[in-house]
Amino acid sequence: MVDPETFRFLAALAQNNRKAWMTEHRAEWDDARRNFTGIAMTLHSHAARWDHALAGAKLKARQRHTRLLLEPRERVGRPLYRTYVDIFAVDGDPTEGFAYYLHVEPGACHAGAGLFHPTKTALARLRRAVDYNHEELRETLDQPEWRAMFPTSLVARKTLTRMPDGYAPDHPVADILRMEGFGARCDLSDEALLDDDVIDRLVEIFRAARPLALLFN
Repeated sequence: MVDPETFRFLAALAQNNRKAWMTEHRAEWDDARRNFTGIAMTLHSHAARWDHALAGAKLKARQRHTRLLLEPRERVGRPLYRTYVDIFAVDGDPTEGFAYYLHVEPGACHAGAGLFHPTKTALARLRRAVDYNHEELRETLDQPEWRAMFPTSLVARKTLTRMPDGYAPDHPVADILRMEGFGARCDLSDEALLDDDVIDRLVEIFRAARPLALLFN
């Protein structure tokens, strides 16, 4: 699935996060990008067999994984590049709706489904869906199968300290409404992702996360 050279490249990038180093190692980056494109095609092919919304997706494979170069607004300090890649099985823009994903980062790999970086419009839509479906959402999160697959339940990139405008502080799922995008994750070892047979595990994770995607897509 993930080539050993890809892990080595990302680990080295974490130690040498600067343009001169990346330019010198452009060939390794090109190899890693081809690896990510192949993984994206594999994930989509398998996920589309049981989630038919993916069957008609028009995105090219190279559009299904994040770029390493950080946008200026994303940069904190001097690093120019991400030291990880998110690979998506998605029928649209992963900033607009829930996507199945694989996060590849040496020592911190995981997979699941989520909407972690929503646009302002998508975030408002997500919160309306949380509000409307909160009973079904809580029921899903309380299922033993869900808790076994996703021990951290829902995770978020950022959580507000106050409720967003229009929602009561005592809302039954106030903790989720304060999240600025969220998803489910199941941790995976680097060694597991080196094995082509890990696709069966990834499909298992995606299928377990599907109830979450169905609530909001």
